[in-house]
Amino acid sequence: MNTLIAVAIAPVGTGEELSKHVAEVVKVIRESGLPNKTTSMFTELEGDWDAVMAVVKRATFVLAEKGIRTEVVLKADIRPGFTGMMEGKIDRLNEALNEKPAAQSPNPEVKPKPVEARIRDTIGRLGGRR
Repeated sequence: MNTLIAVAIAPVGTGEELSKHVAEVVKVIRESGLPNKTTSMFTELEGDWDAVMAVVKRATFVLAEKGIRTEVVLKADIRPGFTGMMEGKIDRLNEALNEKPAAQSPNPEVKPKPVEARIRDTIGRLGGRR
C-alpha cells in the first residue's frame, strides 16, 4: 500500500553539529531509489509500506550500528488508491491558495495563472521531474 512518510533520524549525544551524521542517513534514503525530498527538519519518502519502512530501518541502523544512540521521529500518511502524494498534496494546496475570492486578494486586478501554467511552473522548478 502506498505510504508517504516524513522522518527525522538523528544522533543523540554526538555534539552540537549533526550534519555529518544526518548526511549518512540521507545518503541511504537517496540511494533507495524511492521518491524523496529533504528539508531542514525532515526527509519525506514515498512508496510501498514495506519498502519505505525497510529504508527507514537501514537509514536508522547506519548510525545505530556505529554505537550511536539514534532518535527517530516518523509521521506516516497511508492513503489507499493514491500515489504521487509527495507532490500532489503540495499542488492541491497551492491550487487552493491561488483560488481565493478576488475580494481577499491584495490586488484584485491580477488574476491567478491557469492551472496548466501553474503545473508547468512547478515542473520547471523541480527541474523537469514529475
